[in-house]
Amino acid sequence: MLALEELLEASSWARHRVLSAAAVDWQRRQLLKVIGPDVGLGDRELRAELTSLLNKPLLDPSPAHRRLREVIDHARGGYLSRWAAAASRPIDQRPQPERLARVVAAHLLDLGYDASHLAAWIGQLARRRASAEEILHGAVVLDAAVPREFTVLALLDSAPEQSQAQNNEAWVSSREAVDWLMQYGHPANGIRAGGGLLYRVIARDPFSAASQVRELVERMVARSFFKRGNRGGIRPGSQLWVDQHPNPIRFAAPDRGAYVLSLVNEGNMDQADGKRAPIVDALELAAPVHRGALGPAVAGAWAAVESLLSHPDDPAEEERSGKAVAADRLAAIIACSWPRAELTALAHRYRPGAPDALAETLATCTANRERACAMAEALAVGNVVEMAGCFRRDADVAAVHRMHRVVTSPKAELATAVSIFKIAMRRLYRTRNIVLHGGSTKGVALKAALRTAAPLVGAGLDRITHAALVEGLAPLDLAARAEVGLQLVGGETGLSAVDLLMPRR
Repeated sequence: MLALEELLEASSWARHRVLSAAAVDWQRRQLLKVIGPDVGLGDRELRAELTSLLNKPLLDPSPAHRRLREVIDHARGGYLSRWAAAASRPIDQRPQPERLARVVAAHLLDLGYDASHLAAWIGQLARRRASAEEILHGAVVLDAAVPREFTVLALLDSAPEQSQAQNNEAWVSSREAVDWLMQYGHPANGIRAGGGLLYRVIARDPFSAASQVRELVERMVARSFFKRGNRGGIRPGSQLWVDQHPNPIRFAAPDRGAYVLSLVNEGNMDQADGKRAPIVDALELAAPVHRGALGPAVAGAWAAVESLLSHPDDPAEEERSGKAVAADRLAAIIACSWPRAELTALAHRYRPGAPDALAETLATCTANRERACAMAEALAVGNVVEMAGCFRRDADVAAVHRMHRVVTSPKAELATAVSIFKIAMRRLYRTRNIVLHGGSTKGVALKAALRTAAPLVGAGLDRITHAALVEGLAPLDLAARAEVGLQLVGGETGLSAVDLLMPRR
């Protein structure tokens, strides 16, 4: 649903020449493929209308553009209900469990629910061993719920000058802030602040309301940087309070999972020798993607990707307008790194009830590559259901089934993964163009773009950094190795999914 709304928005930005027509056409064609297996979009009239509209350019303004807006409104109602109905079909017609779980989670996040709220919701259901039917019913209820009003208090450690603070409608004095905390049952002992900001916002849940206020305060902090010296500066406190939530919520936003562990593993985290290698510059540019504000995070992440994986001599292709080739190259690197990483994690977590041949083999392995190869060989020939029973976490059980498909049909499965990663990375590229060329941080997919792209950018930069530190391999050369590997995997050369980013022996 969000991707359809994003396409509408992209068509409008293309009219203002912020996005290219080729980029929007690529987005439209990919979306046409994506809606194929999406049972939430119906199976008769609704699907036929969507398919008809996505089969041709969607210029803004145009009759097709206006019709798509109406169709989206019709599709939104009952989206998760249709998925829930599909889950009750005969077993051979049901969606795969992981596919269903990802659809539900992504849709609720796209609606504006906060990940912390959803984690608490699903945690409660898991603890009482709720059935799939109960979980889906709960998701449908969340889908249909109307956003409501919350009041959120943000205390300030350092407040603006009194005359400026009083001009802000949200300003409350220290005494008023304490009174509000006591009114809503929050402990006020030990509260010391120079005042605060009290906002009323419309949100899906308390954590989402806190997130909105966090962004408002961060914008005020950013504007205060433009003042002379340190007069009137703003420094937020460490917590936020929401009227409909019993506990304070941390002001610091959770990180976005963009980890580059090769810096630690190869001992280069704290080196500062003054050399300005391209990868060092790229990591500096990408740093905001982990914790920074939305605009700088999108801009910095893409700047890092483009600087490492594009070249002035890249051929101009209609399919890859602008610097989209950098997104595709990063997608190839990420896809090639995925099997090795997931197989290694499974090898470390393998816990059979009684020692078996695989456990004995893993115990003798001295390197992660050996462990990944052993796990891949076992998945290729073993009983997947029995192997899945040797893992405690549901996430690992899903990974067993994923990796079984990869090791038995590597070329097809990796091609699917690449296409998914391309969509995520090109979405980041479009969002960056809207931020930098359109001057807007209000894009409908801005938060979703960061949510999906940040861990992928981290994974890609991690592999690029590792190749540079261990082999001295340039990012473009690593991308070439990945692209060739995707074509040769599982074929006559004997290239396995474990070794896609390894130099040929």
